[in-house]
Amino acid sequence: VQLVESGGGLVQPGGSLRLSCAASGSIAFIYFMGWYRQAPGKQRELVAGIINDGTTNYADSVKGRFTISRDNAKSTVYLQMNSLKPEDTAVYYCQIRAGRGDFWGQGTQVTVSS
Repeated sequence: VQLVESGGGLVQPGGSLRLSCAASGSIAFIYFMGWYRQAPGKQRELVAGIINDGTTNYADSVKGRFTISRDNAKSTVYLQMNSLKPEDTAVYYCQIRAGRGDFWGQGTQVTVSS
């Protein structure tokens, strides 16, 4: 099973992007789906997560600007990013946690610059 990410790119400050992450095959017993990011010289950090009952959590730095959602039938997770700032520039990775282990996407670059 592979996680395929899409939606990254270059955007101006204040702009929006929507990231998608789809599993190439079926993953049973998913209990968490989330997005992490890693900027140059920094540790990877959790940006947003969503669990089976729909409860979400966000890093303080993105609250009110980013929204995570999921499509259980498609094993797909989305990240809507609005009001983007230069400090949001990073490689974004999706993660799925399931009964048989954790799965990671390959990463997609998000660059916020004028």
